Amino acid sequence: CGWAMAIGHFSVWDYVVFGAMLLISAVIGVYYAFAGGGQQTSKDFLMGGRSMSALPVALSLTASFMSAVTVLGTPAEIYRFGAIFCIFAITYLLVVVISAEVFLPVFYRLGITSTYEYLELRFNKYLRLCGTILFIIQTILYTGIVIYAPALALNQVTGFDLWGAVVATGVVCTFYCTLGGLKAVVWTDVFQVGIMVAGFSSVIIRAVVVQGGIGRILNDSYHGGRLNFWDFNPNPLQRHTFWTIVIGGTFTWTGIYGVNQSQVQRYIACKTRFQAKLSLYINLVGLWAILVCAMFCGLAMYSIYRDCDPWTAKHVSAPDQLMPYLVLDILRDFPGVPGLFVASAYSGTLSTVSSSINALAAVTVEDLIKPYFSSLSEKKLSWISKGTSLFYGGICIAMAALASLMGGLLQAALSIFGMVGGPLLGLFTLGILSPFANPIGAFVGLIGGFTVSLWVGIGAQIYPPLPERTMPLNLSTMGCNTGSNWTATTVMPTLTTVIHLQAAERPVLVDYWYSLSYLYFSTLGTLVTIVLGMIVSLLTGGMKQNISRRFLLTKEDFMSNFSFSKPQTNKKVEVLNWKPFTMADEGTDNPVFNHMEMNITENKKDSGAHI
Repeated sequence: CGWAMAIGHFSVWDYVVFGAMLLISAVIGVYYAFAGGGQQTSKDFLMGGRSMSALPVALSLTASFMSAVTVLGTPAEIYRFGAIFCIFAITYLLVVVISAEVFLPVFYRLGITSTYEYLELRFNKYLRLCGTILFIIQTILYTGIVIYAPALALNQVTGFDLWGAVVATGVVCTFYCTLGGLKAVVWTDVFQVGIMVAGFSSVIIRAVVVQGGIGRILNDSYHGGRLNFWDFNPNPLQRHTFWTIVIGGTFTWTGIYGVNQSQVQRYIACKTRFQAKLSLYINLVGLWAILVCAMFCGLAMYSIYRDCDPWTAKHVSAPDQLMPYLVLDILRDFPGVPGLFVASAYSGTLSTVSSSINALAAVTVEDLIKPYFSSLSEKKLSWISKGTSLFYGGICIAMAALASLMGGLLQAALSIFGMVGGPLLGLFTLGILSPFANPIGAFVGLIGGFTVSLWVGIGAQIYPPLPERTMPLNLSTMGCNTGSNWTATTVMPTLTTVIHLQAAERPVLVDYWYSLSYLYFSTLGTLVTIVLGMIVSLLTGGMKQNISRRFLLTKEDFMSNFSFSKPQTNKKVEVLNWKPFTMADEGTDNPVFNHMEMNITENKKDSGAHI
């Protein structure tokens, strides 16, 4: 461990590998800027002309999930807290089924570009505006974290300027997003997911060789308490248990896969609903594969450093630097391979940030520009879409500075999604599953859910949970040759002393409210929004309103369109089925039926009367 600080500079081959990844990503963007006549309309730019197929979209969804936050944060999480994180495999299954069978059928049937169009169709334009603004805030904050993470890895590995790396990430993403639109985003993701898997695989293979086999890694992990898969403690204050991961994680990730524009925009760009659903289920296999890779990296890291923790020994300054430190340690004699790992972290960033920029452009054009400037031509909207991509690229680079002030990357990222994504998930759930939910109830529910989740989320940032809640496992420095006495102990006795000192100074509310597991932030926001929204709707005449069935989940939607033989037939029946429900409801609740009418009658102007 003592000599590992001396390693840390890219060879020429490392730069070649890294540069090739960036160059190919940029070339894909240039290609789709001109392929097929270029991005002629905003639909081409934002939705790929709704002509995508399942496999590239599935790989794109997987690539976005496997951001640098995953590459750096998840192995460090398993190294410090153990393999209980792998219970997320159950969570991912539940999330994909809910997204594919509850939310996707409704969004795909309506033919919308922005998911927040649904809020105006179902409720009113004010809720659509609320949803759009919350999404923009959430995405910019999260993207700041995702840009900062690989810059941290690059800085640790090569000494490359941290903020130079931040700017480079944003510039490359913005370049190919602005040129190629959604098709460039999807196909660069397909390329980048290959780079990411190669980066993970190189670390795992080398670690197995260094440690003399998988058996030793698993044996060390078992004796070090890292194979702690099952913890059924129902205490919601404990950071990770079976229940917090399965329940809280399902709410958190459904907010991402089910209703978040960045993910939804890609799978509803598929050419049929069958392809859209298939993309989600193929993506599930990718999520499981990534989780297994991250788990083995974390366990291998523990096996290698079980007697000399680099973090406690001050060889790295943050847990998120452990993964690049490991790469330098075990792969320093293989020119080009450290570059491959950093390219994989960087690829994760490019894929996530590019999808975020494209989604931000989509909601801005669809929700903030088109409704108020109806005279704009498709050509102008296409240029405006590109301009907003450029604008948001700059904003996301600036927001990376905020990420540098936050704690652990993985928890910070999921906390942001929980605080903002939970209330939004509750709002969409109200609209799709509750026929009597009305605009007043939905608005009050949203405000209530957002207030509660923001309260507990910000409180948790100000008063971090004590180690007795987060339960970090022992990290030893017994084997370090640093010459100082304090390194010859484990971390836990020091932490125990800190617990007693801090607990006496903290208010009681802090340790029973702000110490709630970060995975429950989303659950809390969702449930408060739904319960409050339903109560207020019932009290304000929600049972008396007429709501078209096309805005609700029906029994025909669930597990539908899973026939290889006739996907197109189902789609046509769906469109024809809209008409009987529009006649009675049109003009009573929602002033934006003109959007739907355009899809059915191709007579946009005649159906745009407002009440």
